[in-house]
Amino acid sequence: MTIKRVVLSALTVLTVLLAGASLWQSWQQPQFQSRLELYETNLLLRAAEWQPQDSRGKDLTNARKALLGDKPIETAIEQYQEAKTSTQKNIQKALAQLKQTRSLPESAPATPQPESATPPVTETSRSNQENILQRSLDRLEKLNAELTLRLGILKAQQGKTAEAIKTWESLKGGQGGQGGQGGQGESLSLTTPHTLHPTPHTPIIETANALIGLWSNPARLLPDAQQLIQTNLDGWFRDRALLRLYELQQRQDAFAQLQAAQQEIAEQAIVKLAIIGSLPWLAGVTGLGLLIFLIAQRARKGKESILSRNEDLVWVTPWTGEIVWQVFIVGFFLMGQVLIPLTLSFLGVKPVGGQIRIQAFYVLVNYLLLAAGGLGVLYLSIKSFFPLPEGWFRFNWRSNWILWGVGGYCVALPLVLIVSIINQQLWQGQGGSNPLLSLALEARDSVALSIFFFTAAIAAPLFEEFLFRGFLLPSLTRYISVWWAIILSAFLFALAHLSLSEILPLMTLGIILGIVYTRSRNLLAPMLLHSLWNSGTLLSLYILGSGAT
Repeated sequence: MTIKRVVLSALTVLTVLLAGASLWQSWQQPQFQSRLELYETNLLLRAAEWQPQDSRGKDLTNARKALLGDKPIETAIEQYQEAKTSTQKNIQKALAQLKQTRSLPESAPATPQPESATPPVTETSRSNQENILQRSLDRLEKLNAELTLRLGILKAQQGKTAEAIKTWESLKGGQGGQGGQGGQGESLSLTTPHTLHPTPHTPIIETANALIGLWSNPARLLPDAQQLIQTNLDGWFRDRALLRLYELQQRQDAFAQLQAAQQEIAEQAIVKLAIIGSLPWLAGVTGLGLLIFLIAQRARKGKESILSRNEDLVWVTPWTGEIVWQVFIVGFFLMGQVLIPLTLSFLGVKPVGGQIRIQAFYVLVNYLLLAAGGLGVLYLSIKSFFPLPEGWFRFNWRSNWILWGVGGYCVALPLVLIVSIINQQLWQGQGGSNPLLSLALEARDSVALSIFFFTAAIAAPLFEEFLFRGFLLPSLTRYISVWWAIILSAFLFALAHLSLSEILPLMTLGIILGIVYTRSRNLLAPMLLHSLWNSGTLLSLYILGSGAT
């Protein structure tokens, strides 16, 4: 074995350990999809407040009913209850994992992972694992308390005042509204230095007290009720509580002003729901029809069909698998997991919490450095084979790449949606997600959003398609068939995102990207598809995020 292979083998082991740690950490995090569903529910509640005042009323009322259904409050309660139940289950898992981690002897393996061996637990690794689990637990408990506040408001709006008050009072008992499922007793049984905090933060308890006072009979108005509501609630929930407060305080001007503002926001919410609902639906239906047509054509025409074009045509690959190994271990995983983070840390470059523009810029710089490093390693690895055989890294502006890209996007929508629904059931709300999604959802800054858009919709498609479809997929056809090359490159593409819950949906998207590229033989097609996918995701996040205010 050469020195180069020894070094690559060592770097591979390091990469596997680092990637495995990232995947394990993602397993402790909730899926982003759960948050998206709640944001959509919040937008639905906003839209439900709209009342027509002019001649457009009949048409808009019909559109409102089609978008919201007959019972939006009941739908919202069901959605929030599901989110709360999932959060409580995850709290119990985190408690059990934390308890087990603290009770392990130093020579015992860490959190049970029967599929993979885990190194012995040292005091340092134990502390790191405890810190990760404790932070995850804190976030879950805070989320659980916030969901409890909102559920109470929904029940109060439904007219079930006694149930609402009981829901808020559960927070005062330190159970986070867990309904006696053992969360508090489990927490208090742990007496190690890293004490758990099952009782919600004081501001949330004070907000619960304010809400109890508002809906009690007779009402009790806390002196700081308005500030608590404005600070600890948002969107529809904040406005519902404020309207109740203004009504009890007999502040008619403030009440009327808030109602008028609600009507304006509600009409905007209907438009937003129509955009994020109708456009993907139309594209998905178009894609489903296109998929049926392509499959039927394939069954009728066989090898002469569009779907079979270039199906078995492999690339002439002048390099061996060792070059592929080198590019991905050094140029992608090692660069992204070790070299760039260490460099940015050494230079003192790191995102500052709460400053969304700095975080957005940090994400962009990090990604551009990864792309530059990865492409640099790729160039140095294959430059001795120049000029490359025909068909490599092909960009043809005059071909039908737009049709392939747009058609592939439409086909991807229903397929990835189906896989995502199945995936959601498999992971039960866990498995983590791309942190960029959370940042984009919460961003209200046009500059930050522009940076996120450039990163996700331009930089990522260019780099990832060049590397995964332009280099990896064709290189694999030296050893395996085109179809297996598509599948394997799609799996590695999904795995590279380092989120367990995203592997199946991203692999599905990667397979479609691979099919589009192998049939079109033009990198512009998968790049367009990838860009449309990320752009659509960012647009939906922006619309949902803007509906939370």
